[in-house]
Amino acid sequence: MNARKGNLMNVRDDIKVLDATIRDGGLCCNFDFSDEFVTELYKTNVRCGIDYMEFGYKASKHVFSEKDFGKWKFCSEEDIRAIVGDNKTDLKIAVMADVGRCDYKTDFLPKEESVIDMVRVACYIHQIPAAIEMIEHFHRLGYETTCNIMAVSQTNLDQIEQALKMLTETNVDVIYLVDSFGSLYPENASEYARRYLAAVEGTGKKIGFHAHNNQNLAFANTIETLSYGVSFLDATVQGMGRGAGNCAIELLLGFLKNPKYDLYWLLRFIESYMPGLRERDIAWGFDLQYLFTGLLNRHPREAIDFTKKHRKDYSAFYQSLLENE
Repeated sequence: MNARKGNLMNVRDDIKVLDATIRDGGLCCNFDFSDEFVTELYKTNVRCGIDYMEFGYKASKHVFSEKDFGKWKFCSEEDIRAIVGDNKTDLKIAVMADVGRCDYKTDFLPKEESVIDMVRVACYIHQIPAAIEMIEHFHRLGYETTCNIMAVSQTNLDQIEQALKMLTETNVDVIYLVDSFGSLYPENASEYARRYLAAVEGTGKKIGFHAHNNQNLAFANTIETLSYGVSFLDATVQGMGRGAGNCAIELLLGFLKNPKYDLYWLLRFIESYMPGLRERDIAWGFDLQYLFTGLLNRHPREAIDFTKKHRKDYSAFYQSLLENE
């Protein structure tokens, strides 16, 4: 199995930081971000040396109604270009396409006509064949691709090994380990990471990690997996993301020793724009209800509902979860 790669003083040039604030954070507010917020976050990411910015989902308008969501649920070419122009910067633009929830054969231009650089294909383990079909389609169009296998903590290792073998035979560029329920600890996060890394050894493919913070371990799990060679790291501003949120990008930039990453401009953005989201009663971040679903390795939907209802009866909620195991 893989040994640790580098040490706390090393700069690892293989590491790429992806800001998923608009995509994962959009799940907290139905993607209702102002153009100013998105524009300033884009400028901030450029100034900070962030490698990729994920603008949102490329969701099907036949599955989701435009009146129920902000524009970043759909990420039209026109809306992205209104923010970035031709994006003549080193920052790359990413979007996410969920298996079964996008019209990928009709909604994506060839890469030479698009400002998008990377398409991240999200799927559950039983959807791997469909994900591969999408990945090869996007590869033919000229995009960088990832496969984000969700909810691996509820998937048996044999299935994961089979999925990894199938993916190594495709043109996918990055395979993501995703702790969807925030249930992993550094010990088993690193065990998964080493299995993923062993599967792609010699293929040129990279491994990524996407954490959730249900047990206050998103940052710890991120830096633990990177220590074994995971190189694509997802994070969000102040950890903004579904439920308990994600690895905070300010923590990650503070940890990485690469001088290309500049924390100052991120702090300027945070003080100017993040309080306004809290004032709109947009909620995310660690709380007891998310701890419970993380401990029990469950989807946070019940905890999200608990939060929306402003409930504080934690003990009763915990007992109800135990009774429904």
